[in-house]
Amino acid sequence: MSLFKGPMRQHIQGHKELTEHVDILEIKAGNCVYIPMLSGASTNLEMLVQEGDKVLVGTKLAVCNERNVVPIYSSVSGTVKGIEKRMHSSLKPVNHLVIENDGEYKKEQSFEPLDYETADRTALIDFMMNAGIIGLGGAGFPAYIKYKFAKDVEKLIINAVECEPFITADYKMIQAHKEELVTGILAMKKMAMAKEAVIAIKKTHPDLISFCEEAVKGLDGVSVVAVPDVYPMGWERVLVREIMHKEYEKLPGEVGAIVNNATTAIAFGNALLHGEAIITKTLTVSGNAIKHPQNVTVPVGVPVNEVVEACGGYTCDDVKLIAGGPMMGKTIVNDKFVIDRNMNAITILANKPYDSVACLRCGKCSDHCPAGLQPVRIAQAVKTKDKNAMEKLCAMDCIECGLCTFICPSRLDVTENVRKAKRQLMMAKK
Repeated sequence: MSLFKGPMRQHIQGHKELTEHVDILEIKAGNCVYIPMLSGASTNLEMLVQEGDKVLVGTKLAVCNERNVVPIYSSVSGTVKGIEKRMHSSLKPVNHLVIENDGEYKKEQSFEPLDYETADRTALIDFMMNAGIIGLGGAGFPAYIKYKFAKDVEKLIINAVECEPFITADYKMIQAHKEELVTGILAMKKMAMAKEAVIAIKKTHPDLISFCEEAVKGLDGVSVVAVPDVYPMGWERVLVREIMHKEYEKLPGEVGAIVNNATTAIAFGNALLHGEAIITKTLTVSGNAIKHPQNVTVPVGVPVNEVVEACGGYTCDDVKLIAGGPMMGKTIVNDKFVIDRNMNAITILANKPYDSVACLRCGKCSDHCPAGLQPVRIAQAVKTKDKNAMEKLCAMDCIECGLCTFICPSRLDVTENVRKAKRQLMMAKK
């Protein structure tokens, strides 16, 4: 990047060796699952079942029609017991549909499969919408929206970078679901009317690069690109910057790009081939305070304490439990929250206090910010409660990647200062 902005990224020790070569553990649900009645930020869902109803694996439970259509499906067979409010991984109390698991896992097909080669673009977009395919890289945004309004797309970028420390679930999913990955990519390419599709993988994973190159060998307009092992290379803005050498203001579509996570492509391929909704999630359970770090496949709605128990339990009493990776995940005070469809990791670290000192004004947080922000000046605006300055400094553009906190030699929680600015600006708008 330019001398004026600094590197805007940083290599981070990944600790991926803890789980990368360990087989995926399949975990069954316990007595009950608790399906979050949440679609993005919306909790206004139309319930399609009621207390006492019998459901099967794949039964449609609810649908959100508030802004975008997002149906939710059952991950077990059993009996609907009602609604229970629980803390969600988003740190909000959310209604959860409680299903008593009968342990039989009897299935019904959620919808008919679709041949992407014969289906037209509109049919594919409608299928993605009604299948409830959401972005599985963490955001959980309805995937069909990107394609519904696609125009002049030059590149479909399939994000297999997985740049956060500890997380390897995407790598394992790609290796286990080659057919679904390829089908999903080709269908997405058709929906986007894209000239080409590229799978972005860190250059430090030559085995995965070779695997994907072999998987797409002979496919017209589909290739693999190796990207640097730096954080946050998995953020779509950084990926577009690296692959297309372009900057955009709001959305990648402004520069002819669509970015989707590799596991989103796999989920879409699975829906097209087998008529299956997102009812299980493969995620990484890792860190220095879990006995057996590994990737697990678990039904949606299983409480985290059951997952931790299946991985051998904690190795110490005082742990930091993070929904997600250590950089962007949310720390949660207990392990009663459940696995949701867009969760990619549970990171469990020993909770060790550390000392911080006053800001050195070194400027490293500004140099490394991938969004080109100035966290020190934003922090000063927060201190003086200057909302105009916060707005001019584009505090709302922060994605809370945590790199400024990671790089800070004073060990200050720099990201939290920017979060405060964002909260103050949002409150002012309300």
